[in-house]
Amino acid sequence: MSVSSLQPDPSMIGGISKAPFSLMPNPARFFRERATRFEVLAETSNLAPYLKFLASIARIQADIVSELEPVEPVEAEQIARAREAAMPPIDRSAMIRSDDYRKTLRLFLDRAKALEMPAAAAEALKAVSAADEETVGWMAENVIADSLPVESLAHHLYVAAATQVHAARLAAGLDGKALVPVSVGVCPSCGGKPAGSMVIGVQGAEGARYACCSCCSTMWNEVRVKCIVCGSTKGVGYRAVEIDGGEDAVIKAETCDSCNSWSKILYQNKNPTLEMIADDVSSLGLDLLMKETDYRRAGFNPFLIGY
Repeated sequence: MSVSSLQPDPSMIGGISKAPFSLMPNPARFFRERATRFEVLAETSNLAPYLKFLASIARIQADIVSELEPVEPVEAEQIARAREAAMPPIDRSAMIRSDDYRKTLRLFLDRAKALEMPAAAAEALKAVSAADEETVGWMAENVIADSLPVESLAHHLYVAAATQVHAARLAAGLDGKALVPVSVGVCPSCGGKPAGSMVIGVQGAEGARYACCSCCSTMWNEVRVKCIVCGSTKGVGYRAVEIDGGEDAVIKAETCDSCNSWSKILYQNKNPTLEMIADDVSSLGLDLLMKETDYRRAGFNPFLIGY
């Protein structure tokens, strides 16, 4: 198994002009869809135990979305100020200090105790559940900084899952038409990093490329054949695992020679079942092969551990 180099499609550089800038999340729906995708991928994957575990995590996320009381929405004045300053309206630092966030985290941790999981994962959950407010706050800060300590990845997974629920609920309350671009590779809703990007086949945005926030699941339009890290359109290339089809692969590594980074791009327009977070984890082989190159991974996914 090896990586094959692919060439950009120059005809797609301009993107789709009529595609909406942002697509807002429907948390209850997409967490269930993510759970289902994890389960399907587990049927044929060497990562089956882990994918099934993540499917259970996503099921809990979907369940508590419908059980929690309505989240306190972002204030209209804050949204207006953010739009004027080209900033994300969700303040991530304030978000993890809110009562709504702590309620979501406590409920998630409580529900997770019923899951079947390896001993190491159970010990990590026990430690997080028993942690004091300062420690929990430290873990939440790491999650919103999109940077997790290697020595406690398992612990942070649970905090990240709860954070995704709360952030997605906040983003769902925003008007996508009021969002504005912040910067390349920055979510216009919460300021988070994208896990990667997808070329979608949704009506009205056929063939458009959207970056997918790893935190709040907002998707925002980025032109194709453009680095979602530095914004360069020069030195952008594509690589794929040859066994997955090379040129026809539905998951590729988009590389950039300008900033020496790479991120995954999923072609959902070719395979509608693809889901950014689940398929990112499942396509670990691409990560392992890209580790042999000089490019550094740019996408952030709190569930992609151990590669």
